[in-house]
Amino acid sequence: MNLHLNKNLSKIHLYWKCQLVGWSMVSIYWAYTVYTRDNYGFFYTFLNYVSDIAIGIFLTHMYRVYALKAEWSKLPIKQLLIRVIPSILFLAALFVFINNLKWIVFRTFFVIKNVDFLESIMYWDPILLTGLRLMSIWVLAYHLYHYYQKEVVTAKENAQLSLIAKQAQLDNLSAQLNPHFLFNSLNSIKSLVIENPDTARRAIDLLSDLLRSSLYEKDKGLITIKEELSLVEDYIELEKMRFEERLQLETQIDDNLVNYKIPTLSIQLLVENAIKHGIDSSVKGGIISLMIKKQKDFIEIIVKNPGTIYDKKNAGLGLKNLQKRLTIQYKNEATFSLTQTNTEEVEAKILIPIIVDEVI
Repeated sequence: MNLHLNKNLSKIHLYWKCQLVGWSMVSIYWAYTVYTRDNYGFFYTFLNYVSDIAIGIFLTHMYRVYALKAEWSKLPIKQLLIRVIPSILFLAALFVFINNLKWIVFRTFFVIKNVDFLESIMYWDPILLTGLRLMSIWVLAYHLYHYYQKEVVTAKENAQLSLIAKQAQLDNLSAQLNPHFLFNSLNSIKSLVIENPDTARRAIDLLSDLLRSSLYEKDKGLITIKEELSLVEDYIELEKMRFEERLQLETQIDDNLVNYKIPTLSIQLLVENAIKHGIDSSVKGGIISLMIKKQKDFIEIIVKNPGTIYDKKNAGLGLKNLQKRLTIQYKNEATFSLTQTNTEEVEAKILIPIIVDEVI
């Protein structure tokens, strides 16, 4: 939290520094003009110089306040331009009006000249062109800076997502290749080689496919629910050779959702976790329930299994990485939860926003 606060303070400091330096540099020319052409003298020239800086900062800062409140930095470029162009024209008109008032005040009270108020307030050439030029430069520079910052954040998030996905890939591969898993799978295959060669060959194919998916599926980032369910079915089929009747899977799938894309191996991870901490820990085994349905504007994925959560804070690396992947992939709009629904049942739930671009 302190780091976030320090970053915000640093940005605010940079903003005001740029404002003061920028408008101070721009106003030097006008100060030189009134000093040499209008013979204002040092004091009145300095007063005019300060007022020019104040006008520039006031107008642009008011624009910044409004743009932040309206969240213009989040708009697509086309929608932003529709708002920026009229804003520049409005700021230029205000620039003309306020500067004309300033000149009227200076000439009336300091230069001691008779001033035609209406003529002076309507004066626009060349001050309007100056206002348009300055406001265009400031507004475009402001939005280009924010666009650049947004691109930097997006690049960092994508890099972080890629790193987490790679780590999840290694974690998943490690889980599949751990001696316990291989020992049980190979023992199951060994017992089938003589008794049922066809089933043994099928088990070898399933094990090969699972290990291959651990290596390559993560590279996709997102896959369809249909593809993910195919991996889950292979995993369950292989595990049933070990658990036999102790492992049952019940599914309730909305067929309208199977072509939507989700993070790869996310459902498989939940099922694997349910077997490891639920079925394997129970002598009698149990039923794993998998439900995928639409919940308002979200895809709801629920995996239930018999068991107990002993320490939610010490959840496995796989679940923690899944949470991070969901957070970054869907900009904090997707959620993951692990809850004890009753004394004998654990529920893992993923909520993923429905995005039209992520359906084939």
